[in-house]
Amino acid sequence: MESTNDRYDSPWKEAIEQYFEEFMSFYFPDAYAGIDWAKKYIFLDKELRAVVQDAELGTRFVDKLVRVTELCGDESWIYIHVEVQGTRQPEFAKRMFVYNYRIFDRYDRPVASFAVLADEHKRWKPTSYGFSVLGCHHTMEFPVAKLTDHEERLDDLLVSDNAFGWVTAAHILTQKTRTEDQERYNAKIRMLRILYDRHWDKQRVINLFNVIDWLMQLPEWLNNKVWQELETIEEKEKVQYITSVERIGIAKGRVEGESSLLKKLLEHRFGVLPQWATEQLVNAKEEELEAWAKAIFTAPTLEAVFR
Repeated sequence: MESTNDRYDSPWKEAIEQYFEEFMSFYFPDAYAGIDWAKKYIFLDKELRAVVQDAELGTRFVDKLVRVTELCGDESWIYIHVEVQGTRQPEFAKRMFVYNYRIFDRYDRPVASFAVLADEHKRWKPTSYGFSVLGCHHTMEFPVAKLTDHEERLDDLLVSDNAFGWVTAAHILTQKTRTEDQERYNAKIRMLRILYDRHWDKQRVINLFNVIDWLMQLPEWLNNKVWQELETIEEKEKVQYITSVERIGIAKGRVEGESSLLKKLLEHRFGVLPQWATEQLVNAKEEELEAWAKAIFTAPTLEAVFR
């Protein structure tokens, strides 16, 4: 059973699993062209965890392992290892290197590794890792997609039929409105209107709404305004994509996501959390999570965060 600790990144994970072809097509078109999409591909998340469980090198955002078939005229299948990294980390390139060779060692099949960098540091773009010693050279180079590289294409992204064009636009708008709640609200409503204007099928709308709701988090009073605007949009479009029950589930998922992300940050700073702190996080309301998240960078102790 998936633990709460694994759920904070679920909108990205679910989007990749639901729209993997679009993911590869948008971020890595050359690799996309070399895959036989008529053949079934298989996600191997449990297998990936088993391979790398004792090789933790920095906090992961999302990682996936997928078995695909090459478009080369035979039944040649390979592994694709995907990392989506949300923060700049010195260990990231090494992790790509280690995970790649561990997967190869486990399955004895070619492994292609791809990185999507969702951080805000425009100049941080690791593309290789390796070493040379006594005449022996061992280096891995990997393709990288940097979300900030798409900032000048925002208008094109917003009209893209590709789910990840739209997700990339949501990421960019989230970063641009990090300190302005009202601006973020306006951007979120803009994204919602575009989402409904596309007239995609219901499940696609719900899946992508989950992504922007998780990315573009707002104070509760503005979230209520979002739901009111959503009702107006649905009434105008004469559709109902998101029912009351689904809204409750989305809100619950958002709180669980915030709780799990905060747990990761607290563990990164203070180490393994005591039981009382874990219980606080599990039972917290959204406003409490927001307050603790603001305190985490200045509070001298774990106890001070929760006070």
